[in-house]
Amino acid sequence: MNKLVKFIENFGLFFKGATDFKGRAYEMLEAEAKSEMDNFILICYSDLLGIPLPINYYTLELLPYLVDEIQDWDKRMSGRKSVWQERWAKFNMDP
Repeated sequence: MNKLVKFIENFGLFFKGATDFKGRAYEMLEAEAKSEMDNFILICYSDLLGIPLPINYYTLELLPYLVDEIQDWDKRMSGRKSVWQERWAKFNMDP
């Protein structure tokens, strides 16, 4: 009986998330997707920001697929004060 109650609770939570018409869930997923794409482009094309990257030759093969993303990424990155501090702040690694 406990498994049935757990299943019904999870089923209810699924539909609550699926019918979130206020858009909060969608906004959170979109922000996380942009953050992951920013990290990917930062790793691949960090030389555009002045960070030397030894594998630059290999990442040039991805450039035709990411042209549209790089323009938006460059605008977002130039507006940030510290990319690393912003990304790692949620982990609270300060002594």
